[in-house]
Amino acid sequence: MILVNGRPSDSIHTSDRGLHYGDGVFETVAVENGAALALEEHLLRLQAGARALGFPDPDTAQILNEVDSLISPDQRAVMKIVLTRGRGGRGYRPPAIDDTVPSRIISLHEWPEYDPDMYEQGIVLGLCKTRLSQNPALAGIKHLNRLEQVLARNEWRDSSVFEGLMLDNDGDIIEGTMSNLFLIVDGVLLTPSLDSCGIHGIVRKLVMDIAAELEINCRVTRLGLEDIEKASEVFICNSLLGLCHVRTYQNHSYDPPVLCPQLREGLIKQQKIASL
Repeated sequence: MILVNGRPSDSIHTSDRGLHYGDGVFETVAVENGAALALEEHLLRLQAGARALGFPDPDTAQILNEVDSLISPDQRAVMKIVLTRGRGGRGYRPPAIDDTVPSRIISLHEWPEYDPDMYEQGIVLGLCKTRLSQNPALAGIKHLNRLEQVLARNEWRDSSVFEGLMLDNDGDIIEGTMSNLFLIVDGVLLTPSLDSCGIHGIVRKLVMDIAAELEINCRVTRLGLEDIEKASEVFICNSLLGLCHVRTYQNHSYDPPVLCPQLREGLIKQQKIASL
């Protein structure tokens, strides 16, 4: 089921700036037992991204009503919320904010069939050659320009590799193609700084929040490949996957995780991520 500006549809106008320029933002939301998980956090990020791009503030009450209309009781699914700047003429210059009428697309999709064993066994993490461009004006925003991730994900076809690690142009670790990253080095929980690129993931923030509640030392910092190689534990996270530890990175193997299962269980109990 797809709603375009509140009406059932599977098409959008050909002059929409989201289509022409990737001029928009989006959220991917886990739905479990008929509830959209961490929806408040997702809508706050959608609003922040819209403001950063110079859109009018989205009508969150309207979005909530449309979300509720799509979800059925006891449903497990993936919801995607897309907000574009809407229709515009040819050329990069956008209409003035008062003349902007954003397009809103809300769609529901089947839940991905993750291998349940990967939460026990861990995943294999590769290294991507494609680098993330540094642009502080877009850092953190979940905007529609995802070609770097498309190129990175096209680098491997080996199904045993679950995720690819992406660096910026300075060689710093930023994130995975579809996930944020945490390392444990010398007993400290570390996650990459995203000041110049990368996405401020919802689950990334939730992990840092629950770490603070549990009095776990957590820091946002610059990280290099030498850090992931000396880490005692590595895990990735996103809104659908939740948290999953890395078993192998390149030729480096890690011991069974200690902190990742604890944090994952805590977020499941808070109903912020889907159960396994």
